[in-house]
Amino acid sequence: MKMAERKRVLVIGGSGYLGQHLLDGLATADSETPFDLAFTHHCPIPPPELIDAISPVLPFRVDVRTGEGFESISNTFGKPHVVVNCAALSVPRACEVDPVTTMATNLPTSLVNWLSSFKDNNILLIHLSTDQVYEGSKSFYKEEDETAPVNISIIYGPQTLSPVSKSLPIQDSHQWGFSSLLTAYFSIFP
Repeated sequence: MKMAERKRVLVIGGSGYLGQHLLDGLATADSETPFDLAFTHHCPIPPPELIDAISPVLPFRVDVRTGEGFESISNTFGKPHVVVNCAALSVPRACEVDPVTTMATNLPTSLVNWLSSFKDNNILLIHLSTDQVYEGSKSFYKEEDETAPVNISIIYGPQTLSPVSKSLPIQDSHQWGFSSLLTAYFSIFP
């Protein structure tokens, strides 16, 4: 009897605030389905305290702006079954100062290209964003709610909308060949 292949979960931007919390939750989850866990970081070396806290996990240095490092994931970890994209530049002032880098980071073109390179790319891609695409007049927004970035940043709010409205449309997720594409908006402040 052939054993089932272990699932592989990859967290893009795992060394960031949200990514670290997600990794911690995944590493401590009581799951009936065993899975291997990996994450990307942009530092020269992965944060040792993160590795110690969530071991066993595989860290990979990746530049999401260019895609440099994704091949290493392919060679070492293999094709992921689930990818959660937590990578983002979200400080409005930093986004204003360097809109090109912001665009290359917040619109994950290199990630989509890498995932599309797999022959069988039945991959669940979850792209996380912030609630700064909404006007902020209520809580618990839904995907179908009207978007109206009111953030003073002329770069960050509209760019945050871009993966949903232009680059990675939910209704057309199968055009990318992924099994699903979920976009979640969240607020890190209760």
